[in-house]
Amino acid sequence: MAYRTLSQYLALQQGNLTPALADVINTIADTCKTIDQALQSGALAGILGSAEHENVQGETQKKLDIISNDYLIDALKVHQHVGGLASEELDEFTPAQANGEYLVLFDPLDGSSNIDINMCVGTIFSILPAKNAVTQAEDFLQAGTEQVAAGYVLYGPSTMLVLTVGTGVVAFTLDPKTQEYFLTTENIQVAADTQEFAINASNQRHWEAPVQRYIEELQLGKTAGRGKDFNMRWVACMVGDIHRILCRSGIFLYPYDRKDPSKAGRLRLMYEANPMSMLIEQAGGASTTGRVRILDIQPTELHQRVPVVIGSKNEVDLVTQYHL
Repeated sequence: MAYRTLSQYLALQQGNLTPALADVINTIADTCKTIDQALQSGALAGILGSAEHENVQGETQKKLDIISNDYLIDALKVHQHVGGLASEELDEFTPAQANGEYLVLFDPLDGSSNIDINMCVGTIFSILPAKNAVTQAEDFLQAGTEQVAAGYVLYGPSTMLVLTVGTGVVAFTLDPKTQEYFLTTENIQVAADTQEFAINASNQRHWEAPVQRYIEELQLGKTAGRGKDFNMRWVACMVGDIHRILCRSGIFLYPYDRKDPSKAGRLRLMYEANPMSMLIEQAGGASTTGRVRILDIQPTELHQRVPVVIGSKNEVDLVTQYHL
């Protein structure tokens, strides 16, 4: 069976996917190959462990967080079609090329707490249209509906690129021999119903009443009148949890909780929630904070946090109904 490469797939797309945008996506995908090679070397390359300082989010960075971030910054800031970059790991945006048509936002290494135990991690990216010839910080503050492309690379038993350019969701697998991404799944769909959920249950005592109610019903399953029992899964890497949903449906929740009431949510709107919401909605699923559609949120700051409820539409709709 002959598989199309990523470049061949992008060349066939219409609409928002200009040759310039295709070139930006290819550059991100190529840079993720370099990140993948560093991950494969692991302890042999001395990239495991803590970097012994915190990022803008107040989280302890891993060595590979910094390495991955540098790879992406270095590759994209010189790209002729990129006007500016924003990373979860950096306080401020990084200017790139004057008259660059696109802005790129990314989480360079999602789930980095998994690195030292050799579990899956990923890179998440979002691409927005540039608003001005010279990029300003406020140019990044666009609602998720403005994204022209979004995706992630999952570094797992096989390395995969999952992508949307607004015409559905597709998945590519990286061939370790040729170092080419080959299209392996088209028209990915998330079933409206599911029997799987993912949530960090250690925070249960801090959840609001609607989420307490919903998770209790899932745990009780048939005995709560749901008509079926549910299984819980938790990867501690959003890329891994979303990938599972795209493969076999499910719902992922990182809701608002009272553990730190000053934070509106745990996940970042621009680097995690928006790109994942675009992917899930393009696959027929839904995404909400519990109260509003995530893609409709008008950002007010670059590192804004939001609650996230995402996945199979009927379950997401039920969680939203409980918040009314």
